[in-house]
Amino acid sequence: MISDASGRLPEAFLTAGSSSFMDFLSGHAPDLLPGRRNLGSGDLSKDVPHGTTIVAATFGGGVAMAGDRRATMGNIIAQRDIEKVFPADEYSCVGIAGSAGIAVEMVRLFQVELEHYEKLEGTTLSLDGKANRLSALIRGNLAMAMQGLAVVPLFAGYDQDKGIGRIFSYDPTGGRYEETSFHSVGSGSLFARGSLKKLYREDLSASECVTAIIQSLYDAADDDSATGGPDMARRIFPVVGVVTADGYQRMPDDEIGPIVDAVVAARLQRPDGPAAASLT
Repeated sequence: MISDASGRLPEAFLTAGSSSFMDFLSGHAPDLLPGRRNLGSGDLSKDVPHGTTIVAATFGGGVAMAGDRRATMGNIIAQRDIEKVFPADEYSCVGIAGSAGIAVEMVRLFQVELEHYEKLEGTTLSLDGKANRLSALIRGNLAMAMQGLAVVPLFAGYDQDKGIGRIFSYDPTGGRYEETSFHSVGSGSLFARGSLKKLYREDLSASECVTAIIQSLYDAADDDSATGGPDMARRIFPVVGVVTADGYQRMPDDEIGPIVDAVVAARLQRPDGPAAASLT
């Protein structure tokens, strides 16, 4: 129990200390941190659902991120409508690839971390600061990653100081890397990035950028069995988040649906997808 016999919180809980919720949790309940749990030995990756491809790309007014909806467990489809793209705070979002349960827990902890900082300091972290905080969370999961339960997120947001969208990728040790224009993570990332190399332009509008990343997810699903394409029978579409100067917005299905329908209809005529605009 956290409270004492009188029902009051301990004095330490009411005293302002570090602006990091992770540090606070480490001091008072370290067992709640994902990386502190003892899972035994051996490779556990085959026994848990895994999320796959996440794609992000920048445009003139911000950045868009999309994730397919499939989670796999070995050769089994564990879930058809999992959500892999989440708002981190008002001006950033994070997409998850890897061990689904741990990844979702890490995202929730990251959301609390950013909110905790904002309430204590009275201001939001810079986008670089947010990216660094996520790096620390991933580094704390290294022991689990060594047992096959790796989490490799993709982080993106609108930099209010620079007025641009930015994308950050990570490795399982917490290494942070800023990407240019677009990036993808997950088992289908190779095919998604290959698709975006042909489709991406610096002058894309927000709607064109969303269309391009949906095209890239379609290409990823075409070549990677762990990546789910649009489920037209069940009307399950990719989760798409757009971050601009107005903040994070998840595109509703009634806006994604027509884009997906157009993409699928065009693939009936050209299964390999649209060609690059120019060869020069």
